[in-house]
Amino acid sequence: MSGDQASELKELERNYEEVIDENCRVFAKYFKEVLENSEENKLINPPSMVFNEIERKGESPIEFFSSSTGSSKSKQPPAFFPQRVPPKTGSSKSKQPPACFPQRVSPYILKTQNPTALTTPSNPDSDSELDSSLDDSSANYSSSFESEPETKETNRKSALFEARKNIEGKQKQLVSTHSSQSSDYLMAGGGKHTPPKDFVCPITGHLFDDPVTLETGQTYERRAIQEWLDRGNSICPITTHQLQNSHLPKTNHVLKRLIASWQEQNPGSATPCQSGDQHVEPELEGLIKPEIVPLTFPNSVINQAAVDRTTTELRHAIRKLCMSEVLKDSEIAVLQIEQFWQEMGMDLDLDAQTMLSKPPVINGFVDILLNSMDPQVLKSTVFLLSGLGSRDRAVIQTLAQVDSNVECIVPLFKKGLFEAVVLIYLLRPSTPRLVEMDMVESLLTVINKKDEEMIKMCLKPKTASMILLQQILHCNEESIISSIVGSIASSKEIETIIGSLESELAEERIAAIGILVKCMQEEGKCRNAIADKVELTPVLDSFINVSDGDRFVIVQFFSELIKLKRRKLNEQILQIIKDGGSFSTMHSLLVYLQTAPPDQCPAVAGLLLQLDLLAEPRKMSIYREEAVDAIISCLRNSESPAAQIAAAETIVALQGRFTASGKPLTRPFLLKHAGLEKSYKLLMRKEQLSNISGELKDEEEKAADAWERKMAFVLASHEFGLLFEAFSEGIKSRHAELSSACFVAATWLIYMLGVLPDMGIRGAARVCLLKHFISIFKSAKDIEDKSLSLLALKSFVQDPEGLQDLSSYMKDILKGLRELKRSSPLAIEILKVLCEGQESSADLWNHKELLQVDASENGEVLSIACFKDKIFSGHSDGTIKVWNGRGNILHLIQEIREHTKAVTSLSILQSGERLYSGSLDKTARVWSIGDEVIHCIQVHDMKDQVHNLVVANSISCFIPQGAGVKVHFWNGQSKVLSPNKYMKCLALVHGRLYCGCHDSSIQELDLASGTLSTIQSGTRKLLGKANPVQALQVHDGLIYSASSSLDGATVKVWNCSNYSMIGSITTTSEVRSMAISSELIYLGCKGGTVEVWDQKKHTKIETLQTGTNCKVISMALDANEEVLVIGTSDGRIQAWELN
Repeated sequence: MSGDQASELKELERNYEEVIDENCRVFAKYFKEVLENSEENKLINPPSMVFNEIERKGESPIEFFSSSTGSSKSKQPPAFFPQRVPPKTGSSKSKQPPACFPQRVSPYILKTQNPTALTTPSNPDSDSELDSSLDDSSANYSSSFESEPETKETNRKSALFEARKNIEGKQKQLVSTHSSQSSDYLMAGGGKHTPPKDFVCPITGHLFDDPVTLETGQTYERRAIQEWLDRGNSICPITTHQLQNSHLPKTNHVLKRLIASWQEQNPGSATPCQSGDQHVEPELEGLIKPEIVPLTFPNSVINQAAVDRTTTELRHAIRKLCMSEVLKDSEIAVLQIEQFWQEMGMDLDLDAQTMLSKPPVINGFVDILLNSMDPQVLKSTVFLLSGLGSRDRAVIQTLAQVDSNVECIVPLFKKGLFEAVVLIYLLRPSTPRLVEMDMVESLLTVINKKDEEMIKMCLKPKTASMILLQQILHCNEESIISSIVGSIASSKEIETIIGSLESELAEERIAAIGILVKCMQEEGKCRNAIADKVELTPVLDSFINVSDGDRFVIVQFFSELIKLKRRKLNEQILQIIKDGGSFSTMHSLLVYLQTAPPDQCPAVAGLLLQLDLLAEPRKMSIYREEAVDAIISCLRNSESPAAQIAAAETIVALQGRFTASGKPLTRPFLLKHAGLEKSYKLLMRKEQLSNISGELKDEEEKAADAWERKMAFVLASHEFGLLFEAFSEGIKSRHAELSSACFVAATWLIYMLGVLPDMGIRGAARVCLLKHFISIFKSAKDIEDKSLSLLALKSFVQDPEGLQDLSSYMKDILKGLRELKRSSPLAIEILKVLCEGQESSADLWNHKELLQVDASENGEVLSIACFKDKIFSGHSDGTIKVWNGRGNILHLIQEIREHTKAVTSLSILQSGERLYSGSLDKTARVWSIGDEVIHCIQVHDMKDQVHNLVVANSISCFIPQGAGVKVHFWNGQSKVLSPNKYMKCLALVHGRLYCGCHDSSIQELDLASGTLSTIQSGTRKLLGKANPVQALQVHDGLIYSASSSLDGATVKVWNCSNYSMIGSITTTSEVRSMAISSELIYLGCKGGTVEVWDQKKHTKIETLQTGTNCKVISMALDANEEVLVIGTSDGRIQAWELN
């Protein structure tokens, strides 16, 4: 199409639109007359269509509808509805309407054209849209279009606003200078090419690119309205009418052509907003928008937010924060954003929060933290990041993705930006990470500050500091905990922490409780200060509304608080706990007890039981019964050792006496009654418990005795001594902590049975615990443990039935009593009772043969080892057999042959439940023996034949085929020590290797330093025969060596510390193996005998016969030293029990 043709076509279109405009005016007048004919007494004929140009007179259609309806709440007309701007009053000539309005068609053109050719293309929605616009028309029709003065005022304000932005440097240019200047200026209404408002989407504020007109008559950009609908909205944004159809109609091509025509007439005008107009970072999409002043629609939330000046300035500030390269501009932006946040308060809308939560904005804030030196800006930044992080977890995730973000916040906090602690708390650092941050001093400073000294944040800095400090105190580094607790206890911070128990925030109260619990556990002497100043009512009220984990912290707090050294004060606190609070404390504890985890139950039950015992024991109390049942259940719960230990320690603490640091005095109190008053008095002086005045001391002692009697009666009489059965199981535990606590608790209750009136349960206690106390009395090396077990046995001896039961253990008791009588008056007292006034001369030692098994088909029994109720034997054909030694019969439960040659050595590490086997096939194997059936878990290539293997955690030592001793590390490395000696036997104790050599010498090798010490020098061969050390054992700091008696002594005893020989045993038998117990020495001899010698007196007690003339080449004792197992050269395995 040529240029002239295009001009003619445009002229034709303008003339056509002018005719349409005139027809609308004529029909509008007709409709007005119809509406005014309310009485229907006048016939009004419709006007004829106008095809000629007629001079315009009177009102425009818009003015007509405005004056006729008089409504102030009408909807806006469709965006493409032909409209005219009313002429300005008082003007000498009418102002030319904008080019987009319909223009009259030239009469000449109309006369020369076919009428059908001028018909507008049909639109199926045009009728309904027109009807809707007529029905909803009102005086506000014209209100959506500004008058000329209003337009000028708006343009002036927009221009001023733009000028202010340019002066302050509010934005960084995203597009070229030309496009940004023209677009921003035109879209803001600052020039003659300002687009008509009907051409601008009310949502995006840009020229339409793909306009769609909804059923309500409103037109929007397709992308914008589709996004509105996708967010779950089902109403028109402007009219707020419900949309019946969620599918968008086709493009409004009429409006689109009008926009295209206007753009052709205004080549420098703004263009529709398309993806290619500006480059925006993906994260900033929807956040940084072109600066325009969109239309004002009072009923639209979107448009109200879009034209809101504060939100617009927020966008400016965000853009400046993210894109400005000038630090000062970014700092100003932070302050503006904070001001916006403070003004909005809790009314911060989702869009603003979404804008601020974008990763580029968060990174902008972090850049401020890294670079700014302005304290106010830093505070504002921390305030904003904390507020955003508390509302949106994604903000915290954005910050936590980069470790340097956290690392830049912590130094600021430690340098005095105390509000940063809230942000650190929201970042949820792990406990080890918190410890690494080393900010305890700063946390304590914040805790000690008043709330008025800090800015108001989403969480009080004091609360955040409390929570973080509590988290640090739960680390596993005792030195750090001790240091922190020491700082708190020795300063005024503890008073502030106590004051936080009355805080309105439950989180702060719980954190304060947790800190005080740690303080009392680590530095018990601060317990008195806490008890003096604490207000318990808020703590009691908190118990109802917190989680179960926090409830347990409260229970721990109360349990620690009632461990004061004065019994009467403890009972006063218990009374406050029982009666205080808005709810029944005992009922609340009972409910919690029924759902608490096993390891928490003992503490809850112990507190509940103490509250119940404030009154005299009654026949029936549901609280007491439930509490004691829970303690016993936990004590017998073998699946939870932690629960068992907690239950045993709870019972020990229930005795009611404590040191100044809160430690139970149960054990020292029992030692005092066992005759070891020296230890008790020493502890009393150390804890300054003897400083209490005489009269007060007597009152406290009476109160303590009364409490102890009540508690012992309740525990011992429950279910006719059911607790003693639980003690029996606990004492046997392999967990030393559990076994020790059960031993002390059982000793206390059995001692109290001799103090309290007979309740008929001594027999039950004796059946459950007598054997255990005798075993402890016999095997314990600590004189205090022996004395405690003796104190318990005293209660049994006083009872005739108990004395009769002790008869089978008489020898064991008499022997121990003889050893203890020099240090314990109680031992002499019991010894007189048992011996009826004189010591018995009966033989104290007697061995009874248990069993004998013939395993000669597997050759010699070269090695023997015992573990629990299992016996392991290694044979010369490479077989390892596993036996069960229950009863009087040795049952073979497993036979393994993974070694190809003789198994020369078996060694057990008790701690790891591992069996190590050495063989002549040059390998060492590691076996797991924790289950019923053992299995090989590792094979080590030793590169030499293995004789006499001994093992430790990380190394093994063995005698190779040649000279020296070989040290093999489990990582594969090895070395040879003492290469000039030929070894016969080895013993490894505490990193020192003892070697018995073929030349009868004995050496000690320090494996850590490599130093060599000679205990016994070697001798030359006599008459061509060697005199090797056949067996070597180390026990209780003494070295036992066995060789021929050529020098007059078969067995020699050496002191490990100075290598001096302190004793010897002479026998005519040739010793081939040896085992040492706490009391006896067992010598396995060549003639098929086992000699038993007294370890202390070095006198022979008895000789055990194997029944054959073989060599006893291997032997071992069980863990209790009650059973001796031997292996012989003819393939026999025999066992004897110490009777």
